[in-house]
Amino acid sequence: MGLPHNSLLKANWTLIRLFIAQADRLSFIPFSKVYLLIFFNMSKIALKTNLQIGIVPTHIKFVGGLVPDENGKMPRGQDGKMLISTELEQINQTSRIAPNCAQTAVFPGTDEDDMNELIEDIKSLGLKPHMIMMVAGGNPMDPADEDKIVPSLVAGLEVAKKHGVEHVASTSFEEWMKPGAATLTGSAFEDAVAQLVKLHTRVCHEVDILNSSVKAWHMEFLRGTEFQTFTDISKAWTFVKAANAAIGKPFFKVLVDAAHCGDSILSMEENVAVIQEMGKADGFSMFHASAKTTRGCLSTDDGWIGNLLTACAATGKLEIVLVELFHHEDAALAGLREADPRHGIDTTDGRTYSETVCDGLEEIAHRLNNLVNRSILPR
Repeated sequence: MGLPHNSLLKANWTLIRLFIAQADRLSFIPFSKVYLLIFFNMSKIALKTNLQIGIVPTHIKFVGGLVPDENGKMPRGQDGKMLISTELEQINQTSRIAPNCAQTAVFPGTDEDDMNELIEDIKSLGLKPHMIMMVAGGNPMDPADEDKIVPSLVAGLEVAKKHGVEHVASTSFEEWMKPGAATLTGSAFEDAVAQLVKLHTRVCHEVDILNSSVKAWHMEFLRGTEFQTFTDISKAWTFVKAANAAIGKPFFKVLVDAAHCGDSILSMEENVAVIQEMGKADGFSMFHASAKTTRGCLSTDDGWIGNLLTACAATGKLEIVLVELFHHEDAALAGLREADPRHGIDTTDGRTYSETVCDGLEEIAHRLNNLVNRSILPR
């Protein structure tokens, strides 16, 4: 009996993935997942460039998946393993492209032992750990809240230093989903930028982060509704330029998130122009492949991921690409669904979220490989 035809494999890819994921638990299977992969002749995707590719596991939900409990303990499954670790392992096993990194959230107050375990779990999977530091309890743009914000950023950077993390990120521009927040313009915006520079450079000096493993701090702007002021790539770049001028090197970078770019008031061409400007000044190196508005399946991105990924690649400064999906029923994002019902659409089209993420990884891998084939990315 011959091996299954490639078209048949594609048609039954979901079934095969499930079969492999459960193989270790099935006593009647006399061979390992390695032999299953060989038997089914699943063509792995070999990345043709040396970029890092991975995921942000937000699809397992903040509530019940990513956020620690009141004691700082991370959510775990019945097997005792952290749900984040279990999901990253699942993606590793079933994706046709082997991820080599992952970006996970670090919340203030997370139990130290749990955080140590999580980082070590990520490393044990052969993934480079990248962190996105979550900030709560104040407005980074407000001088009165500076002392409230500093400790959480300091704590996150200390974790990064301890574990040799090279890339950290944060959304520490303003307070998330702040009721009644107004858009700052003119001199008020300039004052906000100055305060953000003061805050972030203070944190850098307190932690001595420039003399550590951390190579870059990526600043992520968010779409309107989530933020009111730092809602497009140009405004984020204004801060990053000022912060880098203050410390004398391009340590801060804009995190280019295709979803937030697509949901901003700037056109695709305007976003590309800023990306080109940032590339000339080492102003970015990380890209989130995420679909605008829905934040679900990458097929709902309306062309933003492909266009912006190509623009980023063409600068020669792209280093890290992360696929990011959000669960359409995450309780933590209920406010977003109320503000924009399009955020609550189920875009999985009959797949599990893990499968949808794997499909996204594979799509991005093909995009990157074809950027190499077109001589836009180097081999």
